[in-house]
Order: sequence, then C-alpha cells, then structure tokens
Amino acid sequence: MTARAHVLANGLTVAVQPMAGVETMAVGLYADVGARSEPGGLSGLAHMVEHMLFKGAGSRDAKAIAEDIEDVGGSLNAWTARDHTVFHARMLAGDMALGVEMIADLVRAPHLDADELVREKDVVLAELGEARDTPDDIIFDQLQAAAFTDQPLGQAVLGDEASIAAIDVDALRAWTATQYRPAGLVLAAAGKVDEAALLKLAEARFGDMAAASPPPPASARFIGGRHHDKRRFDQLHVALAHPGTGHGDPAHHALSLFASAAGGGMSSRLFQQVREARGLAYSIYAWTQAYADTGLFGVYCAASRAQAGEALALTRAILDETAEGLTDAELARAKVQAKAGLLMGLEGVGASCDHLARQLQIHGRIVPPAETVASIEAVSLDQARAAGQAALAGGEALATIGGKLAKAA
Repeated sequence: MTARAHVLANGLTVAVQPMAGVETMAVGLYADVGARSEPGGLSGLAHMVEHMLFKGAGSRDAKAIAEDIEDVGGSLNAWTARDHTVFHARMLAGDMALGVEMIADLVRAPHLDADELVREKDVVLAELGEARDTPDDIIFDQLQAAAFTDQPLGQAVLGDEASIAAIDVDALRAWTATQYRPAGLVLAAAGKVDEAALLKLAEARFGDMAAASPPPPASARFIGGRHHDKRRFDQLHVALAHPGTGHGDPAHHALSLFASAAGGGMSSRLFQQVREARGLAYSIYAWTQAYADTGLFGVYCAASRAQAGEALALTRAILDETAEGLTDAELARAKVQAKAGLLMGLEGVGASCDHLARQLQIHGRIVPPAETVASIEAVSLDQARAAGQAALAGGEALATIGGKLAKAA
C-alpha cells in the first residue's frame, strides 16, 4: 500500500504507511536532532531530556504515563542517537489517538522538575556505568571519539560524569524549546492507520506550534587517532574505523556492499579467514554508519589478548585484499543480503514506521523500497572496490579495550 506524506502549515511533516493484514500500528515523532547538536560542556543533554520527559508530561506523572499506555496493551519508548531522537508508541489500531496525545505531551508539555532531575541523574550515571562495564558497547563510543576528535559528533550519547553534573533544568528547557521545532519533526505512523484521523490528530496536537527550524549541527571531519582502554577483560576488544560516506553520497550503497562482502556475515572474508580458518577471534564483523555529512566504515573484533594483535593485522590485510579483489559472486551475495534485510524489516509495523520517517529526514521524500533495491542492484564491481579503496586510504581510527595488543598494530 502506498506511503504518503503531508506537511502542516508550520512545517511539521506527517507520514503514513498503511499495511494490510495487521491489527496494530506504530506511531512516532522523529526529531532531526541528537547528541551532535549539544552545546559545549553538556554532552549527554539530549539523552537526559529523553529520560526526563518520561518523568511527567501534560496531565500525567511518570506512573500515569506507564499505566495509561499499558492499560491498552501498548508500549511507549524513546531513543537518542547522534543525529536524531525518537519518541515511539506501539498499540492496537483503535488506540492511535492515545499514542499521539502522549507523544505530543512528552515533547510539548514536559514537567522537567528539578527534584526529578536530581534522581534521574543517578539513573543515567548507573546506565553509564553499565555501558562502561560492557566492552563491546562502550568501545564504539571510544572509536567515535577517536574518529572525530574534539568535535560534537565525537561526543558520547550518554555524556560523562562532569557533563551530566552540569545539566540543569534551564538546559533541559532550552533544549526542548530550540531543538524540537516543526520543520525538524516528522510524525510517522505505519500499520492499520486511518490517514485522515492521523492528520486531524497531528493538526490538533502540533498545528499550533510556531513555524521554525532547529539550528543546524556543527559540521564534522574525520580525524583518526587511537584510544586504548587499559582495563583488563577476558577478551581484548578491537574496533577500527575509516572515513565513510554520508547519506547523500553517491558511493553510499557501494561502501555498504563492500562492508557486507568484507565482514557482513558468516560467509564473509573476515569471518571465514579470521575466525573459521585461523581461529583468531570469536566475534568479528564489518559495518557502516552514515550521517548527513560524513560517515564511518569499520570493523569490530573480540579475541584473546594473545591473538588480538595477529587478528588485527590479518583484518587489515583482508580489507586491503577485498578492496582490490572483490569478486562478482561476493558482490552478488552482498546485494541479496542488503535487499533481504531491507524488505524483511519492512514487514513489521515498527520498522516500517522508522524507515518511513528516516527516509523523509534523510532524503526529504519517501523513497520507495523498489527504488532503493534498484540503487543497490546498480552498484558495479568497480564501484564497490573503489568505495572500499577510498575508505581505507582516508586514515584510520582505532580503539581497544581489555589489555595491550601482543603485537604492534
């Protein structure tokens, strides 16, 4: 069924993806701002705002927020990324009005109580501590910081102890007032959705917001560097990254396919050679991350301390070999994997809602899945190789946790 988008007079976009054969729906408000938009010294502010909105909004306190959505069998959640923030609800189709109301209250009528902020800081500090105790989680923050040294895009989404302590109620209020603006918001819904009813709800809940855009984030530039966390764990965790492509880069699909062929699954070169043939690592995979203006291509590996250096050296060699000698068969497999991942994901209402909103934020329009599939299919072998070569030639960021590499790397 055809997805459609509408723009309210104040600039807020409303998008709907009707889906046949389902009785549920997902609705979300997607803000085109995230951690990279935070002011200096307040790293973690966007994430703290997300937490605080659930402590009370509109006529509900924290308990009422939880009870009202769960009384109808639904769920209400949120997440903060470096370049966007999402407030998301899942529910039966007949409860759409409640979902939109609650999301609107979170963003437009939060209580932001000072006493609640004191308590919630302890919760966020506990979350930060948990992340630091999870090497295969925190290493990506450390890699991001090495890749984008001293830039907002290099800041951790959770922040740190000093930046969390510096956040006050005034900072929370300033964030919601300046960042959650109509031109930077998409209200998206997917599933069993009444389009006309959604538009009426959007107008009623968001139509009176003054037309405005959020401030643009600071631009970013890949720097590259090293971050070595000397804490010891049972394994040594290694993550490396090279400059990647932004969302609008013509080479975006080519680099994603290169990453898939190099380390995207059990049939990939990295998995087969580093893990299966040599037994040097338990976990190894390649990935890409795109932002509006830049991106990353990277590899994560977990190995014993004795073998991690050898695993890293082999990983670098395999990446070089893949960039020069990627085969037609490998590219064809990567294309099928990319298409399957896209289309399988769109069979769920939550994933369809996310995809719809992010397409609008990234491209300014709804990109039909068939168009994306055609773009994937159009990538040539030379283009995929060239994308890999360009990434590898652009410098390297490296992060390790768990001890010292046994070999110089």
